Amino acid sequence: MIKSLLYFLWAGLFEIGGGYLIWLWLREGKPFWWGILGAIALAVYGAIATLQPANFGRVYAAYGGVFIIMAMLWGWKVDGTIPDRYDLIGASLALVSVLIIMFMPRS
Repeated sequence: MIKSLLYFLWAGLFEIGGGYLIWLWLREGKPFWWGILGAIALAVYGAIATLQPANFGRVYAAYGGVFIIMAMLWGWKVDGTIPDRYDLIGASLALVSVLIIMFMPRS
């Protein structure tokens, strides 16, 4: 379980970080190489996701919830947008969904 959560964490950092670098390049006028680094980070994200033990559909469904949580944290810590109570409720529901999808016993 810990290994799976770490894979989600690393995948999220590479996906959000890569997307953010491309955002800064295209929207904030940063140099072209920021976009290249962003694309590389996004490719690394795709590779990290393959390390999960579950099947593709389950991993990507659960990762959607992890992405929600990490994007909220990124917005708060990097962009300075403080989550409100509805953001926190939504992120909490996403976390519960991730735990159900990935870790509930199956027959």
